[in-house]
Amino acid sequence: MMPICFSFSGAFLFFSLINFMFSMNLMILDYSLMIEFEVMSLNSCSIMMTILLDWMSLLFMSFVLFISSMVVFYSQEYMYGDINLNRFIMLVFMFVFSMMLLIISPNLISILLGWDGLGLVSYCLVIYYQNVKSYNAGMLTALTNRLGDVALLIAIGWMMNYGSWNYIYYLDFMKNDLVMQIIVYLVIFASFTKSAQIPFSSWLPAAMAAPTPVSSLVHSSTLVTAGVYLLIRFNFAMNYNVMFLMLFFSSMTMFMAGLGANFEFDLKKIIALSTLSQLGLMMSILFLGEYKLAFFHLLTHALFKALLFMCAGNIIHNLNNCQDIRYMGNLINFMPLTCSFFNISNLALCGIPFLSGFYSKDLILEVMSMNYLNLYIYLIFFLSTGLTCCYTIRLVYYSITGPMNFTSLNMLNDSNKIMLKGMSGLILLVIIGGSMLNWLMFSNPYLICLPFYMKMMTLFVIIMGGWMGYELNNVKLNYKLKFMIMYKSSLFSSNMFNMPFIFTFGMNMFPLFMSNFYYKKMDQGWFEYMGSQNIFYNLKNMSKYLTMFMNNNLKIYLILMSFWIIILMIF
Repeated sequence: MMPICFSFSGAFLFFSLINFMFSMNLMILDYSLMIEFEVMSLNSCSIMMTILLDWMSLLFMSFVLFISSMVVFYSQEYMYGDINLNRFIMLVFMFVFSMMLLIISPNLISILLGWDGLGLVSYCLVIYYQNVKSYNAGMLTALTNRLGDVALLIAIGWMMNYGSWNYIYYLDFMKNDLVMQIIVYLVIFASFTKSAQIPFSSWLPAAMAAPTPVSSLVHSSTLVTAGVYLLIRFNFAMNYNVMFLMLFFSSMTMFMAGLGANFEFDLKKIIALSTLSQLGLMMSILFLGEYKLAFFHLLTHALFKALLFMCAGNIIHNLNNCQDIRYMGNLINFMPLTCSFFNISNLALCGIPFLSGFYSKDLILEVMSMNYLNLYIYLIFFLSTGLTCCYTIRLVYYSITGPMNFTSLNMLNDSNKIMLKGMSGLILLVIIGGSMLNWLMFSNPYLICLPFYMKMMTLFVIIMGGWMGYELNNVKLNYKLKFMIMYKSSLFSSNMFNMPFIFTFGMNMFPLFMSNFYYKKMDQGWFEYMGSQNIFYNLKNMSKYLTMFMNNNLKIYLILMSFWIIILMIF
């Protein structure tokens, strides 16, 4: 089974390097390549298979393939002994193929093929471990994403007014045409479901039921960023009003996920909420009009978040599948290399100079400060950045530097050589990737002109957030007074503002209540009384009279005979 991992890992790495070189070439030449195949023509409406190769699509594709290569290589040891390893690798390949189809398509129909492929393969990967929790998580994931698929299908039908589905030609028309703005609304709706923005956020933490390599590839760096990527492509078609409204939802997602991660104890769910927070950041800066910055952060985030999940997977693998951070601690003495990678990823996530996350997050915050919109946006951006540092320090304390709380039955060490090699492939880009992309993507640097206190605000928020994370570690369950005061608020925050309940029980509550009402009042009530039961009672009474008639036939015969004699005598 092992050669299949080596084969696919090598192929992904090879194509990643080719795509990266081509993207650099197209970026330098400021050149795009479009290939069109006519599938069929119906009256004046042509269905085309279009491939768009520009620096953005090729660069994103190279990152997806590189992360896929490292994850497949990592899976050799993580999935060792799994009887369905071949199926797992083929599912990963199908996922990468669907992602590439979505990236290179400027056509809504071919995008739908990749979009549906992502949803289907994601469902198969989430339910890979076949248990009830995985089935529930997979169904929640699939049904939430189906909402986005329906929106895309309606957009395809609506776009028939143009006679073509190559949206890239019609972005300016959509912006100025009120009727065709509906397509933009539908695409935003689809992107919100795929990127798990409010109110569709509940599926992303649930999808952590999948194997950790899947979380590393699918639910951190590729699938969830597909919605952001699609909106980057549709960026020129959005008008001011819709962007302002969507900015509110995406900023609330960023804040909600950051707050929830501070009260979560499941290692993978903390990283999932961190992903959700960063997706909210990408969406927010995109709706502020800075699509290049959103794409920049998308790429840097994909690197350190994939590595973060791989480190978490190695820790979980060594701790005999334990994911609760309260049972970890002092891992730095047992797994030094894994913990080093984990810490570097966490520092990149916080935006510590001069790691990859710093170049995108710092620039995003400075551009947002310079293009000051209102106090709400300014505060929520910095508050969410502080919360990111807060839950990162808390996670590091509980899992790496705190006291050891787990009595392991197996030896804790960094002996998983193949997993470490897979992580080593990403660590270099996590350190220098941000600087490299900054030089490549922004040939004309942003001119940042801010007062000193606003310039230092980012650093101040990072330090304050880290300090709050340290203080939060002191509020433990044994401090009963503090714990009970914070209980309701922490429960509300850790449950993502009760969204999982609203979108599971809440969606079913009214239909189930109404069905129960109709069953009790109608099916077991008036319909039963006036319908089948009424007929039954009438037939029962009639049969009773007939039975009585048959049991007393001699008496009745004599009475009838007397009756007929009297009638004959009278007439």
